[in-house]
Amino acid sequence: MNFLSATLRLCGLVSFLAFAVVAQIPAPKDTLGFTPGDDRKLASWAQVVDYFKKLDAASDRMVFEEIGKTTMGAPFVYATVSSPENLKNIEKYKAINAELADPRKLGEYRGLPADRAKAHIAQGKTIVLITFGIHSTEVGSTLSSMLIAHELASSSDARIKNILDNTIILLVPSLNPDGVDIVKNWYDKTLGTPYEGTNPPELYHKYVGHDNNRDWYAFTQVETQLTVDKIHNVWHPQIVLDVHQQGPNGARQFLPPYMAPVEPNVPKQIVEGFTELGNYMAGDLRKKGLQGITTNTTYDAWTPARAYSHYHGGVRILSETASAKLATPITVKFEDLRGASGGLDAKKESPNFGPVWKGGEWKLRNITDYMHATAFSLLDHAADNREKWLSRFYEIGKEAVRPKKSGEASALVIDANLRDGKNAYKLKEILERGGVKVEFGNRISSGAKVREGRAFLVKLDQPYSGFAKALLETQSYPNLLDKENHPIAPYDVTAHTLPLLFGIKVETLSGPVNAQWVDVREGNGLSTAGYATVIGLYGSFNASMDEGWTRWVLEQDKRQHKRLTNRDLQDPLIADVSALDSIVFPDQSAAQILNGHRKGSMPDEYTGGVGKEGVENLKKFVEVGGTLVFLNESSNFAIEQFNLPVKNITKGLNRKDFYIPGSILRTELDLSHPIAKGMPQQSIAWFENSPVFEIQTDPLAAGVGRPTGWVGAPSTSGALANARATDTAGLTRNFRIIASYPKDPKQILLSGWALGAEKLAGKAALVEFTVGKGKIVLFGFRPQYRGQSLATLPLLFNAISQ
Repeated sequence: MNFLSATLRLCGLVSFLAFAVVAQIPAPKDTLGFTPGDDRKLASWAQVVDYFKKLDAASDRMVFEEIGKTTMGAPFVYATVSSPENLKNIEKYKAINAELADPRKLGEYRGLPADRAKAHIAQGKTIVLITFGIHSTEVGSTLSSMLIAHELASSSDARIKNILDNTIILLVPSLNPDGVDIVKNWYDKTLGTPYEGTNPPELYHKYVGHDNNRDWYAFTQVETQLTVDKIHNVWHPQIVLDVHQQGPNGARQFLPPYMAPVEPNVPKQIVEGFTELGNYMAGDLRKKGLQGITTNTTYDAWTPARAYSHYHGGVRILSETASAKLATPITVKFEDLRGASGGLDAKKESPNFGPVWKGGEWKLRNITDYMHATAFSLLDHAADNREKWLSRFYEIGKEAVRPKKSGEASALVIDANLRDGKNAYKLKEILERGGVKVEFGNRISSGAKVREGRAFLVKLDQPYSGFAKALLETQSYPNLLDKENHPIAPYDVTAHTLPLLFGIKVETLSGPVNAQWVDVREGNGLSTAGYATVIGLYGSFNASMDEGWTRWVLEQDKRQHKRLTNRDLQDPLIADVSALDSIVFPDQSAAQILNGHRKGSMPDEYTGGVGKEGVENLKKFVEVGGTLVFLNESSNFAIEQFNLPVKNITKGLNRKDFYIPGSILRTELDLSHPIAKGMPQQSIAWFENSPVFEIQTDPLAAGVGRPTGWVGAPSTSGALANARATDTAGLTRNFRIIASYPKDPKQILLSGWALGAEKLAGKAALVEFTVGKGKIVLFGFRPQYRGQSLATLPLLFNAISQ
């Protein structure tokens, strides 16, 4: 045998062995019985986990592990994927990344050993975290995780080898495993019926539904905590790909860069990174023939609620792929394609959109194809630009830990002395979970200034000081208007100032800060006392995230509560106040509460709302001594159905004249009222699609007529804080304003954006009506906003237990 023949045989043997190894790697179909992306096929969470376990067992490129349990007890898992050699040295790469994240670990900042940093950058790997399935109705996301994992584990292609050699990939198949089964079970139940492809009549996360992707700084939910504690803070990824879906009638795919504004504490290197990477990916996908790609439209980078990595050295690449009807194909007509914020017109090519998709059938396979191509385009860039990503990451850390110059803010002080001092401890826990070092004690000096009393100190020459500043400082959202002077809506909200939401004070210091510290910890978090009051919480089949948040808050505070459905409220027994003391209606539109899903849009058992029968039972409940509490938009339901002498002055206002999209406003309280017990005279309101109340001296002026027979009206001069009238049934009706907005419009906005704030000046934000022996309480804001507004929780708790 000559040398050439031997070489060819050896190469053939190597190829055969490589093929044999690949052949042993299970494809998703081997476990699921179908290929992810097939029409009308969804996997259960158990199937997803089983597939990753089998992939782990068959491949030396993957380590799969469970890191905790979800809210409902399912396994929370992730996979680490890289070359076998990298996985053998995984602790080395973790240590390299940790030192690049915090350059102080490389030595003293002054005289930093640059050679050591250069060596780390030369040796290190780009850490890429890819998260799937946080929004469970976006079903293509979790399904795509298995396709991507399989290719990484099985392919012998040179492209994949380059990716595996130069990156370490962290795959989270779902950030909300409970929702995988909630959505699959509903889809399978309705498959083949007229309701196939509809959304479940319950939240797809037990408490927060879609808001689980608004929890990346408050860390209220266990899934967020597990991801931050055991993935983000362990690995410090340079890149995070967050895989989502959007509506079916816009662009086929969104990628960064994001629309303005960018939150001011996001480092410039992060903006450069997501701009470079997003534009690269969009161009790469277009070259590969994918249509309908948009950048710099629709989504912004303002709130840290969706972008933990932006404050921890890593870019967040949000991908949003157009949806079908869950796993059911749809047909989209070209004329039905629409635009979005940022100038997107899905029917017209532009510098940040194209090529135009002409419409037609859109199915789950299209979605998984786009997600698969997006992920590998990102991984190519991460592998080919490894040193650039690590250098950028290091520069972010180096800038964060540098000594502050004269005149620059050097520290933030959190007051822990106030009546809500326990909330300061909660804030401390949030900051520490986000990697911020927080010192505590009772004496702080900055130059000639000395501050006495319990406090927490956050020095700003540390790696994640930008995260602390983003949460502790007030927000001033820019006044963004389009060509017609309409306000350009933020993608989410405009304020996230935790000290205001928590009811505590924060002070900024500059120059050297010296402190004497004593551990004075006395308590933490919400109250854990038990309460005798039994609360009914209305839960519509138009699943409400605010209902979930309310339920979560009640459980955290050990409050007894019972979920009430439409059928419960239509049962005359609901008027028995011996069973329930109060009923809370979460933030939801009046139409959804009254009418629910229309008949024919969902299975019959999920259609309809409270209806007239339920309204009459609620009237009896309050008249015999029960308390009804309405939060935010549900107050409109109470005004309309109980004929209350109050007007919502925001109703029908033009957006050009009035627009407050998720901001924190100042309120003034009547401390003589039991609902305001224990509160400071000045407080806050989380304002988002909120009603603003004006009491009507003539009930007819409220626009509700006289169906309950109002014959008297309050006669007062000046502000109406208290009044009484009697209806023809002989029921005495008192009302009282408990919270109102300042009369000076300049004093109303505390954080965020408020266009037309002068319309709120002097108007009511919280009103109580006495009806018969009971009470109706209208909140013109969300007192339990996303579990964050601890400052106003006492108002809610007082209202339901007075």
